[in-house]
Amino acid sequence: MKLRITIFFSFAVLVLLTSGCMKDDPNPSPTDPRQVFLGSWMVTETEQRLTYEASIESDPHSLNGGVYVYNFANAGSSGNPAYAYVSGNTITLEVNQVIGDGWIINGSGIRSGNTITWPYTLNDGANLHHINAVFTRN
Repeated sequence: MKLRITIFFSFAVLVLLTSGCMKDDPNPSPTDPRQVFLGSWMVTETEQRLTYEASIESDPHSLNGGVYVYNFANAGSSGNPAYAYVSGNTITLEVNQVIGDGWIINGSGIRSGNTITWPYTLNDGANLHHINAVFTRN
């Protein structure tokens, strides 16, 4: 019986000693996948050669990765923001939503590091525009 107790305590001490030597991951993965998308972004669009600022904020009521994109398509910050969903490194606009002056938008972006490459369409009621936007972290 003494031998079992001695072995148990020796094992417990060994576990405690080795667990104290483990280092924390200096770059832990965020628990919320939206976290890497949140913040202020500088946007450059190729079609009309626009540069403007946009921001992405978490929807606190969303359980499925919802975010608000303020000033999407340079629609202005005072209007309704675009709504999108984050899944992994992809951010996807809610389908056929209306922003700005009645513009209908669709598209998905892919994040790589501090850049989101986000092609989308914008229907202004007269024309369907195919726009390539690059979001760069401010």
